[in-house]
Amino acid sequence: MASAVTLSAILLLVAVVAADVSHLRGSPQPVTEVCLGCICQATSGCKQGAQCEGDHCGLFQITWAYWADAGKPTLNGKSPDDPDAYPTCTNDPYCAALTVQGYMNKFAQDCNGDGRVDCYDYMAIHKKGGYGCVGDLPFNYVSVFNQCVSAVAGAQGQHYGR
Repeated sequence: MASAVTLSAILLLVAVVAADVSHLRGSPQPVTEVCLGCICQATSGCKQGAQCEGDHCGLFQITWAYWADAGKPTLNGKSPDDPDAYPTCTNDPYCAALTVQGYMNKFAQDCNGDGRVDCYDYMAIHKKGGYGCVGDLPFNYVSVFNQCVSAVAGAQGQHYGR
């Protein structure tokens, strides 16, 4: 069972990092706020202030190719062709969440074969990419993701899942 401190941190990250970004673009937002928050937690521990390390940027550890596939979202009307557009967006929690939404709009699919596309599929797509989400995922990644989903669902009295 998650401790009260861990649960509070998870709920905070869901509220702050995975904020509703639907107002930023007109396209539908397939990934729920809870799901975004738990993908963030599994990917980077959702550590505020995460920057680029190698070819991965921000809380969601987004690559340039992922950002491009997501439609190259930007902040403050910046041109996607601006050399700083990619790191500026992916290091910003809201723009990074918008990038994940755009990527999932493009690549949504049933990765685990359960007949529906849900948060577990988005988690797999985020980790393995839009063309190879079927198959095994790293144990620690899935474990952190599942703990987050369980903790948030338990706190909210809901079920997010399979």
